[in-house]
Amino acid sequence: MATKNKRQNPVKVGRVNLDNPAELKRVTQLSVNLQLQTEALTKKDLRTWRNAWQYAINVDYPNRVPLYNVYGDVEVDMHLTGCVGQRKGYVLNKSFRIVDRKGDENPDLTAVFESPWFKTFMDLALDSIYWGHSLIQLGDIIVVDGIPAFSNVQLVPRRHVIPEYGVLVVNQQERWQNGYDYRNSEMADWVIEVGAPNDLGLFLKCAQHTIPKKNVCSFWDMFSEIFGIPFRVGKTTSRDAKEQSRIEKMLGSMGAAGWALFPEGTDIEIKESTRGDAYNVFDKRIDRANSELSKGVLTETMTTENGASLSQSEVHLEVLKNLISKDADNLRDIINFQLIPKMIKHGFPLRGYRFDWYEGIDFTPEQQVEYERLILDKYVVDPQYFIDKYNVPIIGEREAAPVVVPGANNNDDDKKDKKDKGKQKLVKPFFD
Repeated sequence: MATKNKRQNPVKVGRVNLDNPAELKRVTQLSVNLQLQTEALTKKDLRTWRNAWQYAINVDYPNRVPLYNVYGDVEVDMHLTGCVGQRKGYVLNKSFRIVDRKGDENPDLTAVFESPWFKTFMDLALDSIYWGHSLIQLGDIIVVDGIPAFSNVQLVPRRHVIPEYGVLVVNQQERWQNGYDYRNSEMADWVIEVGAPNDLGLFLKCAQHTIPKKNVCSFWDMFSEIFGIPFRVGKTTSRDAKEQSRIEKMLGSMGAAGWALFPEGTDIEIKESTRGDAYNVFDKRIDRANSELSKGVLTETMTTENGASLSQSEVHLEVLKNLISKDADNLRDIINFQLIPKMIKHGFPLRGYRFDWYEGIDFTPEQQVEYERLILDKYVVDPQYFIDKYNVPIIGEREAAPVVVPGANNNDDDKKDKKDKGKQKLVKPFFD
């Protein structure tokens, strides 16, 4: 089937010959031919997590599918969702620009990146911090209002990617020898790898806290069901099975505003629970899990939990800012050393330019007004600044309004009244 040259060609992998244009076209869209499967929502415990971790680090046949199943369970934790959203939000809300080698911004090229596809790319790239290695696929090139863009950016399903060997498999848990090489083929120009091949992400550490936390919540619900509602005891002297069955149904139906008609000789007793340590047993364990998740994701706790003092919370916020700066720096490297070179290959006019964060001060609306008023009081400002910033059609300067001097009036009647009042003031002293 294969010739000598084809056997020596490193681009040919698995069952696909990438030298064949027909087969190359078939695998260019990576996620089209993947046999996607519905994730099984089964109960997870720490043993499941440890076994899945062991499968993922297998040197010969790495399999991350069980671990990603655990991650899907980890991701739905509400406290963890808040921590991840806070950390990602700080980075995604930063202003950016496209600059040349001198550091001067090119607004037209910055507009190329102010598109939905780029926001999706940044979001997926930041997800790799938690999920580990991520393979991002670039869509077709389109032009919108004269600006080139990708039609979409999507994540290649992680369960079909084996990053240790750089291959993509059609079926989950398939051996890597049967996969498609996405690093040494035409596909390499349309995909971007984020994260190291052996990176398993931060969710690996978070799982050991989210899994017990979920179980503790279930145990607490069970505790509330057993001990939270008073226990009802019915005593009867009747030996009739029908009467006993009727009493049993009445006890079972005693809910909100419940009532029952019992036969003579029946005693009903309500036993209140005396157990009061549920808070310390369950809630404290949940609090400890939340604090550990905050430390792992945010490296601090006071921005998501109540702080003890203002000074301590400011220190914690400074720690978080350092972490955000690190994430932003890593994302900038991914864009400059992976995304932009591929965009240049596809015809985007970015040669000699790079992505950079805008490190200027972001003012609040009130601060912005005071800032502009201070400048206007001392300097002459080009009206085009306000036209561009506020989209206000400024057509010229406003004529100065006539200055009204207090006490001065152009009205003759007012002058006469003023003159009469003056006379009264002058005449008055002569009569004193």
